[in-house]
Amino acid sequence: MNKAVKSIFRFRGYIWNIGYKPSLGSYEKRKLGIFNFMNFLGLLTGIIMPFAGLYTKDQFPLLAHIVAASPAFISLIVLLLNYFEKYELARVLYFTLYPIATCVIYAMRIDVGIEFFFVLYGVLSVFFLKNIYNVIFSFSLSMACFLLVCTVWKNYDDNLEKANYYLYLFNHILAVFLIFYGLLLIKNENTRYQEQSRDKNWQLRRSNLKILRQKADISGKAALLEEQTSQLTELNSLKNKLFSVIAHDLKAPLYALRNLFRNVQLYDLPGEEIKILVPEVINELNYTTGLMENLLQWAKSQMQAESVRPQLLDVAGIAKEVLQLLRLQAEAKNIYISSKIEHPIFVYADKDMINLVLRNLLSNAIKFTPIEGSVYVEARELRSCIEISVQDTGTGISQEGLQRLMDQNYYSTRGTGGEAGTGLGLMLCKEFLSRNGGCMNIQSEPGKGSIFSFTLPKGAGE
Repeated sequence: MNKAVKSIFRFRGYIWNIGYKPSLGSYEKRKLGIFNFMNFLGLLTGIIMPFAGLYTKDQFPLLAHIVAASPAFISLIVLLLNYFEKYELARVLYFTLYPIATCVIYAMRIDVGIEFFFVLYGVLSVFFLKNIYNVIFSFSLSMACFLLVCTVWKNYDDNLEKANYYLYLFNHILAVFLIFYGLLLIKNENTRYQEQSRDKNWQLRRSNLKILRQKADISGKAALLEEQTSQLTELNSLKNKLFSVIAHDLKAPLYALRNLFRNVQLYDLPGEEIKILVPEVINELNYTTGLMENLLQWAKSQMQAESVRPQLLDVAGIAKEVLQLLRLQAEAKNIYISSKIEHPIFVYADKDMINLVLRNLLSNAIKFTPIEGSVYVEARELRSCIEISVQDTGTGISQEGLQRLMDQNYYSTRGTGGEAGTGLGLMLCKEFLSRNGGCMNIQSEPGKGSIFSFTLPKGAGE
């Protein structure tokens, strides 16, 4: 039994795929299968109907039997055209020859009860034919034949209903069944095609979303790469400036120190002359010491870009330590330095970084404050942070100078005692404050001194 079923399905598959080629789309493939199956049924009908007519009460003319067998020849021709991939020609012949052959039977004044087949041909032609002119022609031909049979040729000499009622009834039932079955096949195939189209659209949408995510990821990586490239370019430019400054500025203190010792060695200088030269050499060495310290801190910050170790810090204690370190520099210019932080104020930040920030700001304040001036540091608690400020009675900064300080990473001028600088210290201050969640603000007017203030996150006191 299973072998018989498999054989039937195998045979059906063979009929269904007559003329199929891989270039056909899935929708056209299904239409071809339905059309082949319909022609196979027509082939069977064209073989069976003439034999069935032999058993009627009335003997129909020989021409009637020949016309009754015409579906077999028409379907055979159509299947052969499909086999040779002449799809549109096969369909045009089908929807032309079938209505004509059927109409010829009625023209012979014989009513065989198959007038509903004209409706079937008209409906199916709309579905199967591609060319709109072929559709109009085939549909019009089928409907014209139907009107002739039903409204013009009413009186027939031979009537299948009287000769063989059951065959007459079978023809009507067969016509209705084929109309229903054809429409059902069309509906099912359209539904299946829509489902496949929906699945393909869904897969396409998913693929598009995946592509969009990949594009967004690539764009993000490209933006990150561009940002990193910009940072590297900026860092490389800064490095070149720094090494240019270092190559130039390190010569002066080293040459001064070398000349001092050479003169002492060659000319046996007396102590009074040596004392005259020593302050200038010390001033140059102080600059060199500060430069090297800042340079090492900068190099360390670049190698450990994310290495921030925040902890609870007492600003009063750090200010006291830094003031102690800078006391000799202040006394050399007879500058009064002090802290107005009278009680512990705690921040949450990296100790080494904040120590360097405060030391650089106080050292700059001393450098730009004239003899017998004053510099002090104070702190106050705001709503969400702690503000620490370094104020001096120095020369002040012009608006142009302030703009350059805030916009550029590299900017330097000489102090009131001729002290040199590279601008590296202020750049480090900005960077270290940014890493600790703070920011810097500068207020200054020429001749009225400056206030360098910065904020840091609060820390709960112990």
